[in-house]
Amino acid sequence: MIQIKDLHKSYKMGSNSLHVLKGINFNVEEGELVAIMGSSGSGKSTLLNILGMLDELDEGEYTLDGVPIVNLNETKAAQYRNKFLGFIFQSFNLINYKSALENVSLPLYYQKKKRKERLEKAMQYLEKVGLKEWATHLPSELSGGQKQRVAIARALAAEPKVLMADEPTGALDSKTSYEVMDLIQGINDEGKTILVVTHEKDIAHMCKRIVHLKDGIIVEDKVIDQVRASSYV
Repeated sequence: MIQIKDLHKSYKMGSNSLHVLKGINFNVEEGELVAIMGSSGSGKSTLLNILGMLDELDEGEYTLDGVPIVNLNETKAAQYRNKFLGFIFQSFNLINYKSALENVSLPLYYQKKKRKERLEKAMQYLEKVGLKEWATHLPSELSGGQKQRVAIARALAAEPKVLMADEPTGALDSKTSYEVMDLIQGINDEGKTILVVTHEKDIAHMCKRIVHLKDGIIVEDKVIDQVRASSYV
């Protein structure tokens, strides 16, 4: 599903250059649930931005579902993101003046689906995450866990090939974090490929594989005995 070969990324810092990713080699098979870990400055956010087509690599190769991701202008990158990827953010990134249903239906608008189809499909995904009864509520009327469930439903609505979750539990208490991870594990059990960027060891161990970055290189990549979040919920 994802192939990264000899990936390098640097940033200009005045007259100097900061080499952030130093030859990353990294593959993800379809249906995997992978945690990407690393301290601040390790390169994990840069790697996620490149995987999410929000930034470009300097050297190397990136292939997503058999498609080389190279030399994309902003329009093409946006089209590919909408086709291939679903994003879940720590801060939820919901539109405050739109209902849960409208937030979930938004990716379908960019896919040029008709309004009736958008709303029907959005309701299906709200039901999937257990929030059908909250469809008309604004984000300000939802708890943190409910907001993240809406964000997950929105990410799923466009039926992406890969879900990318950037610190999805970072703004949540422990109990709610485990509930969200239980949902993510269930989605993965249905065959969805998911990447989770996290600095929390307990969250990482709810994935099936942990890739650990340090100073721009992968220092550990191991399959683990997955902890089921439902054990804590």
